[in-house]
Amino acid sequence: MKRGTFETLTGRRFLTWILFAFVLSLGLLCLYRGSVDDAVAGVDDRFGEEDRPFDPSDEPSDPLKSIPVCDLRFSELIPCLDRHLIYQMKLKLNLSLMEHYERHCPPSDRRYNCLVPPPIGYKVPIRWPTSRNEVWKVNIPHTHLASEKSDQNWMVVNGDKINFPGGGTHFHYGADKYIIALAKMLKFPNDSLNNAGNIRNVIDIGCGVASFGAYLIPHNIIAMSLAPNDVHENQIQFALERGIPSALGVLGTKRLPYPSRSFELAHCSRCRIDWLQRDGILLLELDRLLRPGGYFVYSSPEAYAQDEENRRIWSAMSDLLRRMCWKIAAKRDQTVIWVKPLSNKCYLKRGTGVRPILCDSEEDPDAAWNISMKACITPYSKIMHLEKGSGLLPWPQRLTAPPPRLEELGISSKHYHEDTEVWHSRVIQYWKQMKSVIGKNSFRNIMDMRANLGGFAAALRDKDVWVMNVIPVDESSRLKIIYDRGLIGTLHDWCESFSTYPRTYDLLHAWSIFSEVDRRGCSIEDLLIEMDRMLRPLGFVIIRDKPLVINYVRKLLTALNWDGWSSEVEPQSDALSSSEERVLIARKKLWGERSNEF
Repeated sequence: MKRGTFETLTGRRFLTWILFAFVLSLGLLCLYRGSVDDAVAGVDDRFGEEDRPFDPSDEPSDPLKSIPVCDLRFSELIPCLDRHLIYQMKLKLNLSLMEHYERHCPPSDRRYNCLVPPPIGYKVPIRWPTSRNEVWKVNIPHTHLASEKSDQNWMVVNGDKINFPGGGTHFHYGADKYIIALAKMLKFPNDSLNNAGNIRNVIDIGCGVASFGAYLIPHNIIAMSLAPNDVHENQIQFALERGIPSALGVLGTKRLPYPSRSFELAHCSRCRIDWLQRDGILLLELDRLLRPGGYFVYSSPEAYAQDEENRRIWSAMSDLLRRMCWKIAAKRDQTVIWVKPLSNKCYLKRGTGVRPILCDSEEDPDAAWNISMKACITPYSKIMHLEKGSGLLPWPQRLTAPPPRLEELGISSKHYHEDTEVWHSRVIQYWKQMKSVIGKNSFRNIMDMRANLGGFAAALRDKDVWVMNVIPVDESSRLKIIYDRGLIGTLHDWCESFSTYPRTYDLLHAWSIFSEVDRRGCSIEDLLIEMDRMLRPLGFVIIRDKPLVINYVRKLLTALNWDGWSSEVEPQSDALSSSEERVLIARKKLWGERSNEF
């Protein structure tokens, strides 16, 4: 072979090898990037497809140094209300019944085990009470509602802020004036809707941006403002950013996660709910939730419009409510107010076969976690029937007085008062522990992740805050005590994600919740990542648990970006101390303070 020919062949082979090496390298790079993208997008590569229960005796000697960060497109991720997941899993849901707005949590192999980032330019939220009227636009960059509801004064874009004039669909001139008008309709003392403290708990269905609930606060009324994560973008996210008690939820096929007889008043201002569907099942759910003598305030065209369709709906709705034994308490302009009966007397007088039927005596009206609604009337117990009322004291006396339903839990008044005193003492110690790093307005939205009897929230009575009292599902009977005290809360399973937007709470209080999650075989790491999702930058966590759990969590503070400030103490033993405990308080950093790798 000639030298030139050999050199030519050698050159071709060399080029071939170079090309092969390049393709191989490109393939490996794509594989690597794909793995990284999976982690960033939230695929659970870090902990494996199965959640291994935490074993304190098996603590890693080299704890996790980093936790993946979700892609920016997940900055508003709500894992159990993620419609992308619904589409991917091809769930067969009835859209007409709003099932797609109910909770559908990802299986373990589809969990988002990554930290949810804030939107670019995120600012520390404006503090309460200023936040009632304005928030940073960059924190919730959605202005669709401002244009869609421009004639109703819901919200107005004003430079780098979004302002809330206090209007609503049926109270364009302000919720404050509307609330006074409702009190006048009911002829309450001093034109105050709290009716001398007898109306404390309100549920606002389809609340919009929760201005009705916001303007109830000066009246010493607390509202659970409720709306789904639907086409009206981010209503509840706006409400929580404003510092107004609110929650994601929908009247679909499942009971709302609240016990029976929780609210004195239900409100619907053009909430666009078909109350006649399925034999009135949605109105019957409100009936379950209302206390004896509770009110339903309905401001909607059906109550006043004279066209044929609205008159037909009004007639059918009036007939249904008559059969439910509700009566009209007042009707004026665009609003009608119905009142629920005080006793079973009306139910017992109904003719045979009248619908809706009474619920079976074995039906538990307080069962509310993942329980299907039923089209039946929840009658009162014999005791409540005879008493003709809830037996609750006016607010604020009911906050500390033992409620009648305490007896149903087998808890004595002595134990109840002892619980209240213990939490009063514990909260004083918590605030002393944080004294050097908190100010007067550091907290507004607070969550107690295991609220027990509501003692933690009761101890915060004199602070300008509200508390979402969460009762784990295996302690669900205690939630009725929360509401009887004039507080609000919900049921939840902490092996799953909570139904709220990211960055909605200033303080999370976790008493023995990690030990409970571990006992059930769920992932402590998943719970920490979920807490980070709910926690605002510069927010605090208070974790009270066993020393081994505290030691493990402490080693993850840097990975979670919760090392802005921390303090750990051994608390004093008290009546609620079941074993040795430690209290760890940590503060989340602003996202910009994170290390450069993020």
